[in-house]
Amino acid sequence: MSDFYNRMADTALRLIALFGSEQILHDVIPGASDPVTGQSSGDTPINQPVQVILQDYNLKESGLMYAEGQSIQQGDKKLIIAAAGLKWAPTLTTEAEINGVKWQVVNIKEANPAGTPLVYFCQVRK
Repeated sequence: MSDFYNRMADTALRLIALFGSEQILHDVIPGASDPVTGQSSGDTPINQPVQVILQDYNLKESGLMYAEGQSIQQGDKKLIIAAAGLKWAPTLTTEAEINGVKWQVVNIKEANPAGTPLVYFCQVRK
């Protein structure tokens, strides 16, 4: 079954690349703390190119998100990220740079049948 879902992930990547664009995700790896000196080695910034589609939320989605305890604020967008080929998955510390504008990930839902990530649906905010 894994081959089937891997093909689905590849198809999602092709479709998002066709209808979306390549953009960049930014995040940091927290530095390690030296237990003796208490000093941190400093955070390491990481970046990766991704295929994405940036969309507005529709009224139905806004109502569903509100009912689930999440709030969509005015100006929030839905960022669909293809999972195939990612070095790392987006987290709540991830920032997406879309056409030079930085968006903070504030919520993530993953389409992950049988343990194979296909796409990430991220709520992003300026």
